[in-house]
Amino acid sequence: MSSITIMLPSKALKDAKKRAESEGKPLEELIAEAFLNQLNIKDSDTKVELHVSLCEKYLYEVTELLARKDYVQASEKAWGAAAQIVKASAIRRGVELRSQGELHKEVVRLAKEAGDDEIRLLWQSAGMLHQNFYENWLPPEMVEENIEDVKKFIDKIEHLLHR
Repeated sequence: MSSITIMLPSKALKDAKKRAESEGKPLEELIAEAFLNQLNIKDSDTKVELHVSLCEKYLYEVTELLARKDYVQASEKAWGAAAQIVKASAIRRGVELRSQGELHKEVVRLAKEAGDDEIRLLWQSAGMLHQNFYENWLPPEMVEENIEDVKKFIDKIEHLLHR
């Protein structure tokens, strides 16, 4: 995966942020998807690569945020990493997820398919981190432990992706 920096007019960036928020997506996911759509790139391998790369990027950022003791932002990036790997898994089977409810249903499907209920339990740690982004009520130790759960969750889903 390659990356670039793009310059956008202020209004376009403001509108893109608003749209990303309304769709429950990170801004970079929205922009990357718009770019792929503009070029009429429809193959699932490219879309899976996008979501796996965003997952890896967010995990890297989690490490940096934890080093700075920014537990709120680390919580959200960990949630984002988990959500991206679930999206990659769904796309691999030809489904695009459009809501948090669909993310949860996909996790249930993955846990059943793998015969591994721990997938569902680890996903709940990701959900708790997402809530912490808004509430900031988790102690640092719990944030760190839940992030470890998210890493384990991601490993399990990546294993399923490569079966």
